[in-house]
Amino acid sequence: MKPTQESYTPSHPGLFAVAFKPGAFSSACIAQKDFKAGETIARLEGLTVSPRSYTTVQCGPGPEDHIELNSDLVYVNHSCEPNVAFDLSSPDRTQWHARALKPIHSGEPLTFFYPSTEWHMDQPFDCTCGTPSCLGKVQGAAFLKLDELTARGFVSPWIVDAVKQRDASPLANSGAAVHPALQNPTAKATTDCESCGLGYAGGANVCGCRPPAY
Repeated sequence: MKPTQESYTPSHPGLFAVAFKPGAFSSACIAQKDFKAGETIARLEGLTVSPRSYTTVQCGPGPEDHIELNSDLVYVNHSCEPNVAFDLSSPDRTQWHARALKPIHSGEPLTFFYPSTEWHMDQPFDCTCGTPSCLGKVQGAAFLKLDELTARGFVSPWIVDAVKQRDASPLANSGAAVHPALQNPTAKATTDCESCGLGYAGGANVCGCRPPAY
């Protein structure tokens, strides 16, 4: 759930706060202090399990592994060259945290690379981050190569595992019917998948949000 300007109380005063701006997705989470590369920005506390939505963060490989941040961190926007990682890789949830991938200065927006946690975006979108490595369209890790993901500084282990499983499949490495996530990186998710509930790649007859079983 996103805090609104009318009811806003900073969740982490002195660390970061929301700068509200008119227009959809124009508001941002802004650093209120300097952070060194590798420094923990905040522990992820007060989380709640939730069905996948545009505000949730994927926290594992399963279709039900999604959490709401319930803090100002929900306003950390996407960038293809992020300065923040959401690290939910520890089996000990008290160790889940957001940390700086590079030096962050007070007044700078906090950003993270959405496919570093999300196998399939709930709402794919055209990216306007304007960075040299901008993907143009952000749909999730299912539509990216491993080197495109790792170049961003941090990738969740379930994403790495899923990409390796996808790329190791016989069809992904043949000249035949290639997995839709590799064959058409611009395909949009459409129909929900009965097995995992996340979605098929557009026009495909196999699941585009999880590696298919052969």
